[in-house]
Amino acid sequence: MLTLDQIQTVAFAGVILFAGYGIRRLVPVLGRYNIPAPVIGGLLVAIAITAARSAGQTLVTFDTALQAPLMIAFFTSIGFGASVQLMRVGGPAVVLFFLASTIVAVLQNVIGAGVALALGQHPLMGVLAGSVTLTGGPATGLAFAPLFEQAGVSGAATIAIAAAMAGIVSGGVIGGPVGTWLVARSGRRVGSEGSRPKAHQPAPAATDLVEAVRPDAAVRPPEGEDADAYVLMKTLVLLLTAMWIGSWVTNAFASVNITLPAYIGAMLVAAALRNLDDVTGWLGLSQRLVDDIGTVALSLFLVLALMTLRLWDLVGLAVPLMIMLVMQVVAVAVIAAGPMFRVMGKDYEAAVMSAGFIGFMLGTSANAMANMNALVERYGPAPKAFLVVPMVGAFFIDFTNAVIITICLNIWG
Repeated sequence: MLTLDQIQTVAFAGVILFAGYGIRRLVPVLGRYNIPAPVIGGLLVAIAITAARSAGQTLVTFDTALQAPLMIAFFTSIGFGASVQLMRVGGPAVVLFFLASTIVAVLQNVIGAGVALALGQHPLMGVLAGSVTLTGGPATGLAFAPLFEQAGVSGAATIAIAAAMAGIVSGGVIGGPVGTWLVARSGRRVGSEGSRPKAHQPAPAATDLVEAVRPDAAVRPPEGEDADAYVLMKTLVLLLTAMWIGSWVTNAFASVNITLPAYIGAMLVAAALRNLDDVTGWLGLSQRLVDDIGTVALSLFLVLALMTLRLWDLVGLAVPLMIMLVMQVVAVAVIAAGPMFRVMGKDYEAAVMSAGFIGFMLGTSANAMANMNALVERYGPAPKAFLVVPMVGAFFIDFTNAVIITICLNIWG
């Protein structure tokens, strides 16, 4: 049996992460459905460990002490993206789409809890198969899993990753067809004036949209210091400071018996710092660097969490989980094709936004962008959709979803 300490465990996770990238290149279908590389690599390790366990063997033991700090670092980076100024600049469409998405996230948990109760399961299992993993994705599911375990949901981490993967695949499969049907309803036709297919242009990343609205402040490092290293160091220190102060906020809530995941305090502090900097410019935050650090932390956190999944916990829960997920997929598709399309204007832009909505409400922001790209390559550009959906899907919905999940934990926990 191999025993790894915390540094060796993170190093091993890094190797597995890049193995996941390699496998995704070799198996194109994984990339087509936006299956994250950390999930590919981490699940393969979990499967190998499970197979060894069934043979009475223990392959390896990990020291996952750094898993929680990496998770908190990622969600702190999400907090730094919660800019009120950015939402205002995005206009009424961003606010409307954000509010509608938040309402649907609440509805996902109501549906999930209701179906779980009808099937004789803990209502929080339905929440776990609701906005936790569908709106939130695998990272949010794994981050909240320990709290769901404490509240009585056995095998929460394994349920979370199964639900998240099912959501990612579903969001990629149904987003395009629903969007195409809505384009037809909007009156847009290929070859009509102003709607001829354009050469494909990569969609802007969410961070690019933020920088277009609020460029990073120019930084003058102390004399003799490298500018890039100085900005990176400052960004990292600000993120760590938000995590530090955030731990006090989380402890303060705990002292009055309010259950919060470990990262909520850090997210709130980071959001406060972001909006302070928007008004004053004192901190000179670089959103691109914040997102880069968050991406690194997320990737390593996911691999660490997935390597230690107890896949055998799914035995006996597969059928109830499948029923819950089918209900969730149908609900999101119906909402996208009906209320969301009408609320956003019933036009071509609304159709593209609805396809993006299916992507991130069932999977990830990558699914949303893939669904929208498929439509604009065929029917022509949709600039408003590519402004609204990334802002909500990559920045704002994760923030409010964490609050919604926390409320559900305190109601049913």
